[in-house]
Amino acid sequence: MRNPHSNGNLPGKTTEENGFGDGVILGLDGGATSTVCVCVPFYPFGDRLPEPLPILGRAVAGCTNCNSVGETTARDSLEQVISEALVGSGSDKSDVRGVCLGVSGVNHPSDQEKIENWIRDMFPSHVKVYVQNDAIVALASGTMGKLHGCVLIAGTGCIAYGFDEAGKEARASGGGPILGDWGSGYGISAQALTAVIRAHDGRGPPTMLTSTILKALGLSSPDELIGWTYADPSWARIAALVPQVVACAEAGDEISDKILVDAAEDLALSVKAVVQRLGLCGKDGKASFPVVMVGGVLNANRKWDIGKEVSNRISQYFPGAQTIIPKVEPAVGAALLAMNFLTSYQENHQVT
Repeated sequence: MRNPHSNGNLPGKTTEENGFGDGVILGLDGGATSTVCVCVPFYPFGDRLPEPLPILGRAVAGCTNCNSVGETTARDSLEQVISEALVGSGSDKSDVRGVCLGVSGVNHPSDQEKIENWIRDMFPSHVKVYVQNDAIVALASGTMGKLHGCVLIAGTGCIAYGFDEAGKEARASGGGPILGDWGSGYGISAQALTAVIRAHDGRGPPTMLTSTILKALGLSSPDELIGWTYADPSWARIAALVPQVVACAEAGDEISDKILVDAAEDLALSVKAVVQRLGLCGKDGKASFPVVMVGGVLNANRKWDIGKEVSNRISQYFPGAQTIIPKVEPAVGAALLAMNFLTSYQENHQVT
């Protein structure tokens, strides 16, 4: 992936011509299910940020992952969510100084370039545009825009992503359910559905998942699960069954418990792979570094706490790991990232 700091589009002669000064920043988080856009004030030249950061406008639209919904739908959703956030803030496109979008499915420079061009077409030429994988803006949401450490996202999908102090990047997982993201909401739920079918066939042991999932879906027999699953095999629809799996595990169902234990281990191994590749733990394995944890699977606040289980495993691997639950949503992380990029650009170009 291209260096996120490299975005020197149009140089200018004055602060306003370069898009700095008073104005707003747009931060977008495009996950596998929906896209959130926030509009925040721009605090130039490294001004101290207020806490909490004021949210002038916020909007939600559909998925902007081209791999999931196609280019036309993704672009339409982008235009919609940006327009609604600006209207809500009382701003217009000429007020925007920078836009940062973190979107799932951005895994190659060509992906970034395509979406950057879409966004640039929506704005005046002075607006700086940054497109990242959604994991990067999720990391920024826990580090106030600083790209250092590791982020673990576990929602509908899952990915671990990290940066060392020099800006080197590494990732693990994030390839989608077909390529084995078993710690994701989709992965957990798909294994639960499989367990129900295996139990019904006699290929696997009985499980409480059968009655629980059938009741949740309004079905009368496991045979009906096949039709339900393939009628609309969307990732988010399947992933929505995670609460049923957790409920069964809390009630003592061994099959459900094993699914969650295996998911926690897979998520922790993804973090371990990133940390070791970047050397975040130091030569002695005890150096301090942040691990930002984001997503509904990790933050369910249930008795069977998947996030806590993952955190405990990470601590066993790396005593210096500091797990962080962000206080702001990833879209705000994207806005903070854009602000940091713009401030860095100003400093490097000595804009006055």
